[in-house]
Amino acid sequence: MLMKGVTLRGLEVFEALAASGSVAQAAEVTGLSQPAVSQQIRNLETALGTDLLDHGKRPMQLTPAGRSFLTRTAGVLSELRLAQSELTVMDLTHLSTLSIGIIDDFDNDLTPRLVTILAESLTRCRFKLITAPSHEITEAMKERRLHIGVSASTGEMLDGVTEYPLVRDPFIIVAPRGRLPKGGFDKSALNELPLLRYEKEQLISRQIEAHLARQKLSFVERFEIGSHLSLMALVARGIGWAVTTPLGYMRAARFHEQIEAHRLPFNPFSRNISLYASSDWADRVPRDVAGTVRRLVQTQMIDPALRSLPWLEGDLRVLDG
Repeated sequence: MLMKGVTLRGLEVFEALAASGSVAQAAEVTGLSQPAVSQQIRNLETALGTDLLDHGKRPMQLTPAGRSFLTRTAGVLSELRLAQSELTVMDLTHLSTLSIGIIDDFDNDLTPRLVTILAESLTRCRFKLITAPSHEITEAMKERRLHIGVSASTGEMLDGVTEYPLVRDPFIIVAPRGRLPKGGFDKSALNELPLLRYEKEQLISRQIEAHLARQKLSFVERFEIGSHLSLMALVARGIGWAVTTPLGYMRAARFHEQIEAHRLPFNPFSRNISLYASSDWADRVPRDVAGTVRRLVQTQMIDPALRSLPWLEGDLRVLDG
C-alpha cells in the first residue's frame, strides 16, 4: 500500500514538473490547473517528508532526494503505462485478414509487444507482419500489398492512403566515446573522422543527405552501410561518426559503452514516423492500432531514451493523431 499522500496522479505531476521545471508546463502536460499541480507536489513532499524540488529557483530544480526519487518514479510509471498498453485489447475479431509492415527501427522493443497485443484480438484472422526499411514499407503501401504500414514519413501524400502521425524523432550525432567534446563542438570537429553513411537507397539516408546539402556541408564519401547495427558497430570501433536518431541510438544498446550521442552542431532537423492505412478501411481499426503503437513507443522507447539523453526532452515525443 502506498503511504498516505503518495498517489499515481502525484507521481505523474512530479515527473512532468521535474522535466520542465515549470508549474505552467506541468499543468499543460497533465491537464490540471496550476494550483492543482502545486498542491499535488506539496502533498507528495509532505507524505515523503522531504523536498523533491528547489522551489526557490526558476526553473525549479530537483534536490538530491528528488533526483533519486525521480529514477524510481520513472520506472514505476513506465511499467504502469506498459501494463495499460498490454491490457488495451482492440476489437479486431471481425477481420478476416490483416497484413502489417513495421519499420525495422522498432524491431527490438516495440514489434514483439505489438504482435502479442494484436494476437489477443485476431482470433479468426489470417495475420501477416513484416519488418523492413521505411522505403520498402512505403512502396508496399503504394502497391496495396499491406493494409497498414508504420514507417518514416516521406512528406508526400500517398494516393488512397491515410496517414496517422506517431512520433517525432530528431536527428542526432553518434560518435566514438570521448572523441567529441561533451560541452559542445563546432562543425570543424567532425572532419577528424569520416562520416559513416546509411545506404543511399534508404529513406533515412536521403533525409540526412538532403539536410547536409541545405546546410552546405560536405564530407568525404568513404562508407555506405546498409545495416543500422553494422553502422553503429563501426562507430563503436572508432572508425567514424554518424547522423542517426534517438530511436536508432536506443536500438544499438549493446554499443552504448563505446559510443556517445550529441546534439547536432548545425541546424536541427527531425523525421516523423507515421502509421499508414488504406483509405478504404474503416477509420476505427487504424486509429486503434495507432493509439496502441503510440503508448508502446512512449513506454518502450521514448521514456528510456529520455532517461539516457534528457536533453532530448520536448524534441523526441509522441505526436497526437
